[in-house]
This record gives sequence, structure tokens and C-alpha cells, in this order.
Amino acid sequence: MGAHTNWTNLLPKWQSCPLRLIIFVIPIVIPVTVFAEIVGNPRIIDGDSIEISGQRIRLYGIDAPEAAQECVVANKRWPCGRNASLALSSVIGNNLVACQERDKDRYGRIIAVCNIAGSPGFNVNAIMVSQGWALAYRRFSTDYVKDEMEAQRARKGIWKGEFIHPWMWRKGKRLLPHDKKLGACLIKGNIGRHGVRIYHLPRGHYYARTKIDPGKGERWFCTEAEAQTSGWLKSRR
Repeated sequence: MGAHTNWTNLLPKWQSCPLRLIIFVIPIVIPVTVFAEIVGNPRIIDGDSIEISGQRIRLYGIDAPEAAQECVVANKRWPCGRNASLALSSVIGNNLVACQERDKDRYGRIIAVCNIAGSPGFNVNAIMVSQGWALAYRRFSTDYVKDEMEAQRARKGIWKGEFIHPWMWRKGKRLLPHDKKLGACLIKGNIGRHGVRIYHLPRGHYYARTKIDPGKGERWFCTEAEAQTSGWLKSRR
């Protein structure tokens, strides 16, 4: 017989090598949320909301009285919501603001910390709280609690009298609607079984039997104009 041929020597080297583990490295891409900076000349909406180039922005971590909200000083009502809006306008003046986006709320508004452009230490959110025109919105942030405490001690802004916390005011809570000293806020805002919002005047047919439950969103109004502006319809009787 001829010499034995070692066929292994004729195979390519990679086939004659022991099986090796080949590891493929697959890069993992982790999405990173990039928050935008919005810079511009704002339009004041209310004490904690502005608009820049069509974008609605709510100031992060604070809650100011609503535009139609009233507070009480020396047993007299005053438009603290309107004054909060004027205060925000005064704080910003004619300056541009630079807003750092933090989040977006359920209404699609941008939640942001805003500074006067070019002055990063001039925090508009903090100033509104420190001057007593907004409260620290603890439900979402405790960044401005110290500013609130200082305003409360100095009795600035709404702290100089009585007020309903804005988040409670939006749920229908009001300051002593029947107190003669505070004016006659006697119009009843009732919500019917189908969600229809109807207001009843004291001389109305259903006025006496209508009960107001703030927990359901029902409320008292001082004037018909206030009720209508808030989206309530006048009772037909």
C-alpha cells in the first residue's frame, strides 16, 4: 500500500482548528430625551403661564392664582389672579426670556424654568414665589418652598390676606360665599346629572332646592358675568 495520506493537512487551517466561540457585539442604543431651550419675547397668559412663538409654557414648580380668582384683604375682595398676571408682566418687563423645558403636561403645554435671557440667576419662577404672587407647587416640586416661606413671613402678595390655594380654587372651593363682609356671592353653579353646568340666581325657581357640592366641581359665583365666562349657562327658570 502507498504511504498513508494525512487528509487533515490538506484542509484549510480554519477547518482544522478547534471550534471557537465567536462573539458578536451588538451596540445597545439608549434613547436620550433632549429638552429644548425656548427663547423669545413672551406673551403673559396668567401668573404662571406664558406663550412664546405660539408655544404655551407653564412655569415649573409654581402655581399662581387663576386669572378670575379673588382673594381677601381687610374683609374686602380683590382680584389677586389678575394682579398675579400683572406681577409676572412686571417681573419680565420688555426682556427676552430663556426657558429650559422640564416636561410636558396633559394639555400639551411645556413645563419649564424660565430666566431672563442673558441673566441665568434671574429665575422668573422663583421670583414669582418670593414676591408672594405664586405658591410652591409641592405636588410636583419642592424647589421653591424656601421662597414661599420667605414671602409668607414678609406677608407679600397674596400672603397679605386670605386666599384659596389655586389647586383648590380650580376644584370649586371659595372663600366664605355667604359672608356679608366679603360681598354677596350668591349665584349657585350646579352640575346636572348629564354634566350640564347651570347657574341659578337667588330669585330663580330652583334656587332654594339647589345644593352646591364643591367636591363635584360645583361652585358659587359673585356675578353672572363670572359664571358665563367660566362656561356656565343660566337656568331657564
